[in-house]
Amino acid sequence: MENVKINTEFIKLDQFLKWTDIVSMGSDAKSLIHSGLVKVNDEVELRRGRKLRVGDIIEVNSKKFQIV
Repeated sequence: MENVKINTEFIKLDQFLKWTDIVSMGSDAKSLIHSGLVKVNDEVELRRGRKLRVGDIIEVNSKKFQIV
């Protein structure tokens, strides 16, 4: 699992995917999320604007990330 440090209260899911270089553009993030390929805390997340906070675990393409 890779730790991802944020310096704000939260980061939106689509922004997180760009921040971690999982996708290069917002449209790619939207497509990935709406395809049901992103999990937050072991549940499929379909909302691009989902607010991720410290402690949340994101899984994409069998890779896991934790917000710290």
